[in-house]
Amino acid sequence: MAAQPKRGGVSLPERGSASKPESSILARITSSPIVSRGKQAASDAAFVSKKLIHSTGKAAWIAGTTFLILVVPLIIEMDREQQFNELELQQASLLGAPPTAPAVALLVESI
Repeated sequence: MAAQPKRGGVSLPERGSASKPESSILARITSSPIVSRGKQAASDAAFVSKKLIHSTGKAAWIAGTTFLILVVPLIIEMDREQQFNELELQQASLLGAPPTAPAVALLVESI
């Protein structure tokens, strides 16, 4: 059976034979130089942001490890010194010796 021609009604153009959609307003806008520059600017901003985040991560790691290596031992040593001073003060009070004033209090009183 051969295809019979359609009778009556409105005939619509075939999809392939429609006027070129590439020349539509949307196609002209997307191919404009302003849009191209906007896309390039967005791409550059994304690249810079990625580099900035990467650099910030490196800086945070360096700061964190430096803190652990240099500052934490200092804090531990200061805490030990404070505990040692409190222990000496407690032993002196148990033995009946008059409590000695901390060096900071002596400096303040002498001024």
